[in-house]
Amino acid sequence: MGDPSPAEAAAVFLSTEALKTDDFDCQACGACCAYSQEWPRFSLESDEDLDKIPEDLVAADLSGMRCEADRCLALDGTLGLHVGCRIYAVRPIVCRDCMPGDPECLMARARLTETLQRAAEAAA
Repeated sequence: MGDPSPAEAAAVFLSTEALKTDDFDCQACGACCAYSQEWPRFSLESDEDLDKIPEDLVAADLSGMRCEADRCLALDGTLGLHVGCRIYAVRPIVCRDCMPGDPECLMARARLTETLQRAAEAAA
């Protein structure tokens, strides 16, 4: 599953008010994993830690996670509905540091909400 179609986005936007509340259900969001190709960057990981991440999920320049558009390829599911990280146990430090409700989380959730709202309007 990938990002929602316009019709799915409309349904998700109308039914997922959790993105606008203090109910931080990460597995019903995924915004932080689809915010920017610059976010899933490696910083303090050891070579041993990086070796645990599947090679096909690492960016060609080895600087971070591989993304398609702004979405990390390790993220499965539909944004705003249900998502999960395929490498959760070995995810990079930047991913571990993003906490529910922190400024980065709120920024990513606001962008996802705007994106879903635009898709809902386009589908209407």
